Amino acid sequence: MNRQLSVPAIVTAWLVAFVTPAVAQQLGPIPRFAVDIHGSTPAFKQDAAIATPRGVAAGDLPKRGLGFDIGAHAYPIRLKWITFGLGASFHLSGAGKGPEDTEGTPTGHDVSARFKAFAPQVSFNFGHSRGWSYLSGGIATSTLRYTVDEVPLDENSAGRKTINYGGGARWLMKDHLAFSFDVRFYAINPQAADPLQGLPASPRITLVVLSAGVSFK
Repeated sequence: MNRQLSVPAIVTAWLVAFVTPAVAQQLGPIPRFAVDIHGSTPAFKQDAAIATPRGVAAGDLPKRGLGFDIGAHAYPIRLKWITFGLGASFHLSGAGKGPEDTEGTPTGHDVSARFKAFAPQVSFNFGHSRGWSYLSGGIATSTLRYTVDEVPLDENSAGRKTINYGGGARWLMKDHLAFSFDVRFYAINPQAADPLQGLPASPRITLVVLSAGVSFK
């Protein structure tokens, strides 16, 4: 199985497993609104197709980053066991750490990455007023920019078309406060090289972002 497809399939299967017990508990409908505040960790790619146009090795690229997600969602349509939602989230994260030897001495280029995405979403929600899971997706734009040895290389790049898809869940700890998490995949269109703008080429890539935090309803 294609590795890139297997991860979403596993997440989807896990979420569907959560749906069955959630639907069985009739504790009232999913609320009309929810606001999420999450800390996030994206998995950046160590890919030669990204590194070579920027004059570095794949091992110089950062791997795991830190950031945040904020989002707002409305749930206007309820049909028996499924509730349809509309919303959007904003993600911002970064990573940067050059390779070092065992004594902490730099052994390669210092490369940092910064990822920013606006993600409108249509969601399918399953559950009740005390907790629900969801699958969601949408299309918008994102920017993925690299800096090598303190020289920005992608500052002139425009937003690239990006499909976001994933899912998560919310469990209420109090009447208006929930613990929540989200697993989101950002499929980013390729970027062609533009020597006049000083833009290096970038391949089509998918970034996986894990986030968790609190939700308010």
